[in-house]
Amino acid sequence: GFFCLFLFKVRGPPLAGAFKERPTKPTAFRKFYERGDFPIALEHDTKGNKIAWKVEIEKLDYHYYLPLFFDGLCEMTFPYEFFARQGIHDMLEHGGNKILPVIPQLIIPIKNALSLRNRQVICITLKVLQHLVVSADMVGEALVPYYRQILPVLNIFKNMNGEL
Repeated sequence: GFFCLFLFKVRGPPLAGAFKERPTKPTAFRKFYERGDFPIALEHDTKGNKIAWKVEIEKLDYHYYLPLFFDGLCEMTFPYEFFARQGIHDMLEHGGNKILPVIPQLIIPIKNALSLRNRQVICITLKVLQHLVVSADMVGEALVPYYRQILPVLNIFKNMNGEL
């Protein structure tokens, strides 16, 4: 009876897959880029690639373009990932007071990028969040109401230390 139970190998529960990468979906950023809707081009110089803006960044409609560039955080293939990330950094660098009113529109793209659970995308998204917070006054405070949407995925990875 009881002794026989020790002879059987007991399997644990199946893996929940909390760290498993999620498949990417086509992004609006990719669609708009392929249609030529962004005022950008690729420029090669001695330091590598950079974005050649066809209009002054300060004159861009941030309510329209910034959420689209943030949507591109999910991209992992060149040139989409390059344009999305560099475009975000350029816009945050020159945005000033145009950034704060757009914060609510950036939450879903940020959440979507983190939800992929791709370590590279998570690291890049965290760097973008750092830049976002220092890009204009009150941006950090404006993100507080959205912590419930952003932090759960980060909570999964918080104990990974150097592995992320």
